[in-house]
This record gives sequence, C-alpha cells and structure tokens, in this order.
Amino acid sequence: MALSPNFLDELRVRTPIASLVGRRTRLTKSGRNWKGCCPFHNEKSPSFYVYDDHYHCFGCGAHGDAVSFVMQSEGAGFMEAVERLAGEAGLEVPKPTPQAAARDRTARDLHAVMASAEASFIRRLHLPEGRPALDYLLRRGLTPETIREFGIGWASGTRGAIAGDLTPEGVSASQLLEAGLVREGDRGEAPRDFFFNRVMFPIRDRRGRTIAFGGRILGDGQPKYVNSPETPLFSKRRALYNLDRAKEAAFRGARVLAAEGYMDVIALHQAGFGGAVAPLGTALTEEQLQELWHLHPEPVLCFDGDAAGGRAAARVAMLALAQLAPERTLRLATLPGGEDPDTLIAKSGARGFQAVLDAAQPLSEALYTLIAGNTQPTTPEARAALRHKLEEAARTIPDKTLAGEYRRTLLERFFAARPRPGSKPPPPRITRRAPDPLAAREDAARCALTILIANPWLIPQVEEALGSLELPGGPATRLQNAFASWLSGPHALDSASLIAHLAQTGENDALAWAMRPEGLPQAAQPNTQPGDAENGWWHFFIRLRGEAALIDDQRAAERDWVETNDPGAALRLQRLTEALAAQRRGEADTAEGDGSFA
Repeated sequence: MALSPNFLDELRVRTPIASLVGRRTRLTKSGRNWKGCCPFHNEKSPSFYVYDDHYHCFGCGAHGDAVSFVMQSEGAGFMEAVERLAGEAGLEVPKPTPQAAARDRTARDLHAVMASAEASFIRRLHLPEGRPALDYLLRRGLTPETIREFGIGWASGTRGAIAGDLTPEGVSASQLLEAGLVREGDRGEAPRDFFFNRVMFPIRDRRGRTIAFGGRILGDGQPKYVNSPETPLFSKRRALYNLDRAKEAAFRGARVLAAEGYMDVIALHQAGFGGAVAPLGTALTEEQLQELWHLHPEPVLCFDGDAAGGRAAARVAMLALAQLAPERTLRLATLPGGEDPDTLIAKSGARGFQAVLDAAQPLSEALYTLIAGNTQPTTPEARAALRHKLEEAARTIPDKTLAGEYRRTLLERFFAARPRPGSKPPPPRITRRAPDPLAAREDAARCALTILIANPWLIPQVEEALGSLELPGGPATRLQNAFASWLSGPHALDSASLIAHLAQTGENDALAWAMRPEGLPQAAQPNTQPGDAENGWWHFFIRLRGEAALIDDQRAAERDWVETNDPGAALRLQRLTEALAAQRRGEADTAEGDGSFA
C-alpha cells in the first residue's frame, strides 16, 4: 500500500525520534543531537547517533527514520510499524483506494500551480496596477525585504487575469478551479477569478510549499480578508499562517506565539519575533493547537484587552483543557485595550511587545479569571454555581494527576476570594506540629528512589536531575550511585534487571530499605501508568531540591533549550518552572506523599 507523503510527514512530525529510540537504549546529549550504544549490534563505545529526523550508526551502518527504527528493532513490517506509530500519535492510517492515489497525484500537480500563482501575484505587485498595494504595505511599516520574504503580491481587478498568466505555463482550467484560484461562473458563464483587487498573502505548509492565499482589500470594503476555499492542499482548520518560518525560528529557540492576523505576524517577524503564527480569520481550532504544540510545549496566545479578546481567550482555554498534558500547556498574553501586535510594535517597538510577552500568565493562573470574571459572587447560590464551573473545567483535563492539580489551584483561588464580612471573625487556624526535617527528607528520598526501581525506563530521562540531588547519607546515597553505575552498562531498562544489578553489587540492604511497603506512593507500585510515575518522581524531586537550587536548574535548562532546541530540554524547563512555582506556593513542603506532581 502506498501512503501519501503528507501523511508520512505528519507521522514523523508527531513522533519524536529521540524518545522512541530512548526506549531501547540509553541516549546522552551530544551537542544538538543524541548518542548512545547501538541497539542493533553489541558495542561498548557509543557510535549510534540520533538527529532531528533520523538515526545513524557509524559502527554497523544502521540508518533510518522512526518507521525504520520500529521495523529494525521489532522485526515489524512497514505497515505494522506505521500503524503502531500512528496509534501512538493519534493519527488514522489512510485506507488504500484508487481515489487516494489520484488525490496524491493531484496534490503534486497543484503545488506547482500554486507556486506559479504566487509568482504571478508578486509580479503584478510591482507593475503600475499594483502600486497602490505596494504603497499600502510600505505605509504599514513593512520593508522591501520583508515584502519579498513573505511573497506578498497583488491580485488584479482584470477579469481572467490569473488564467491569462498561468494558462501559457500549461495550467488547465480544471486545475485553476481545483486550486481555488477561480470559481464556477453563474448560469453557465466562464469561471471567474477568486481574488480581485486584493493584497495577496501566500499561506504555506510546514515544508514551505504554498497551499492557499489570503487576500486583503484596499480601503474599507467588505469582507476585508478572503481566504482560499477548501482544496486538496488546504484546510482552514489545520493551517497556520507563517508555520514554516515559525518552525525554523522555534528550532533556533524563538518564543512561539499566536496572534490574530497576517499583518500582526509579519510585523512581529520584522520586529524579531520569528515564532509568530496566526489562524486564518477564525478562532483557534483543536487541530491548530496541536500544530502549536508541535512547535513548543508552551506557546503564548495573544489576545486583545477588550471584551471580545476576553471571550476569545476563554473559548481557547476551554478548548485547550481537553488536550492538556504535563508536557504541553499554554500561556496567555493580554494586549492593552485597542491594540494589536502590529499597532503596539508601531507605537512602542519590540520592547513594548516584549513586556506583554513577559507578563503572559500560565493557563493555570489565567483560567480562574476567565471563568469567574472580574467580579466575585457573594451569595451562596452564586458561589456554588462558580465552584461547579471551576470543578467542571478541571475535570475536562484528560490526565488525572494534572486535572487534580488544576482543581486544587482553582479552588485555592475560589476560597481565597471568599467574602469576609467585618462583623465575623476569621475562622480559627489549625496548627500542625512541624515534622522532623531529616525524617521527612529521608522519606522523600526513599519514595523518589523506589519510583525509579519500579520504573527504570524513567532513569535516563531524569538522570541529570537525580544527580543534582544531595540525598541523605546511607542507603539513599548508595542507591543513587548504584543507579548511575547501572546506566553505564548494557542492561535492559526494566525493573528485574535493575533489582538484579543491585543484588549483585551488594546493595540488598539498601534495596530492602527502599522497598518496604509502608508509606510508598502509588507511583512506586507495579504497573503504574508512565505519566503517573513521571509526575510522582518530579513531585519528590521538588521536595528534595529546594528553591535556590531549582532557580539554578531552571536557568541552566533554559540555556540548554535556547542553544539546542531539544524537546527534552524544553520539557525539563517546563517541569522546573512548574516546580519552582510550586515551591514558592509552599506546595512542596505541605503536600502529602501521594505521588502526585505538586
């Protein structure tokens, strides 16, 4: 069965190859890439390298992408490997039909048609007929270099202009119609140009191929913007303007942010914010959120400071909750009233917009205000209704641990806003006896280490963080050192192998100390879900690390992420940022050892 290149591209984008390979062999950073011992032949010195989209062994010559790795490591056939990876990525494998094959051939032809149309629009922008459009762009502050880089052009007002430009290049009338460049004529008339008298903005896919256009009218006519119709190349729900450039900018460490329109994105790019994208005249969709998360685990959404902006923010927040996970979230930035990124940059420059980005709130902080509004309910009935809304929003999150954290954060804000009439004294505070700090630290260390014994696949992912901990002496430190020596050997990443290694190296007493069942969290139990185990380990890491050290870790992770654009570094930065926020709220000291991520 032949699968379309677009589907395979999407599958590869959604499958981080380093994480896939890391299930089979321990990988360590090597510059912007990863290296480790080859899983396909027995070697003691690492000669196996993993890059952004492929792997290569300089020892045995093994080479390929994510699909190839599953085929070689598990003996799977091509379709079996594709179906497994597609299931993990949430994609449906296309069914083999003659119609699908025909669509693939059509898509290849239409890409060439769209490239020719873009060249036509660019040429007309620099003819006398396009001079008003060019003047408009220059008045808006765009430089000639930016206009050229974004491929901005002009659609003529002359009937049949696009057909006249493209027909000599061999483009047929049916191709013009299928590409969305013309529309059917009324009552048997000849097809008409889809775009008339408009500034033209090419819309490209993540590979930089033009798949559609957006056209802006000059003056005050309506509609101000018109996008290409749905075509075999273009789906408005899935596409993001400037996705191809934002992908490259994100790879170099740029902040990923979503604005409202074409001119906002172009102004942001010109001001140095290369990770900007925009939906195409509609609110962000579920598919577009997924595209944003492919670029970065915590993109920033920019909204106007007026009522409409507040409604848009609330709508996107509720949509995002159903897709949140510990490794992906959002930040929300609110622009001053009456401003959009384009006008704000024109007035205040890049520094003014950077201040808006710096003030962006994590979704967990912004959500309460989005739901409750700016006024607090005072009657029991109104407060009960608000509490139901907050709890319902938290239940929307599919990850149970994360949902519990959101519920707790929202209810903390809810109870902090409880009205307190002056005639009533505050409720009495319950004083708890302070726990023994050394005993509490030993208990947290035991829980963290036991989670790793039950889930050794997690050790390579947290190796750096584990090594940074100063654990209490005795069995905790011995186990910490034993884990490091175990990783250096050619062991399978399973619990039985680790326990056998600990027994062989004389750590039976330390193992017994860690594995006694009293007080162990759920994350240390057999058959724990991977997400719960990972969240549990980071919970105890927070309790053991301390605020000053967390700040240093956060800065180091940020530097690593900016320098390498490594997804692991981005996730580590997100974890440490959340950990630091939790530490400052006092959660790391007061949370019970239930294995949840505080």
